[in-house]
Amino acid sequence: MNQVAQSPDVARLAAVARLLGGTATFRKMPRSPLEAHEILLNGLPSKALLHFVDNLVFLRWDDSFARAIGMSHRTYQRHTAENIRQLSPEQSGRAWKLAEILAKATAVFGSKDEAEQWLERPAIGLDQRKPIDLLATPAGVELVEELLARLEYGVYA
Repeated sequence: MNQVAQSPDVARLAAVARLLGGTATFRKMPRSPLEAHEILLNGLPSKALLHFVDNLVFLRWDDSFARAIGMSHRTYQRHTAENIRQLSPEQSGRAWKLAEILAKATAVFGSKDEAEQWLERPAIGLDQRKPIDLLATPAGVELVEELLARLEYGVYA
């Protein structure tokens, strides 16, 4: 396979994996979308979500965050207290998607802090809804991803 064609995927996957703990979390870093799929299908290690949450600056575990992850705060607390080793495939996929969106927003806005703040602010391109609020459904995720793509290319409307 051509390394040049593969490098954007590898860079994107590496950015997402770093948000989820990088080499401290993953035995083998995903190098393709198919490898990421296999990891998520088997369930991310709980420490991936713990690392992700511990390293957030502006985002907090509230109802919007819980819906985006697909996990109540109580379940998250059980993962930390009871040393539950794996997330379900559903929780893994949603945690990965939130990390993916945060990584993309970080690239668009230039810093993780700005990206987190953007997720919490009403957005004109989302009819004054906060991006984090839309991450509870696949349709909402698609809207947020489309807005990020427009922002990346300077198309706001």
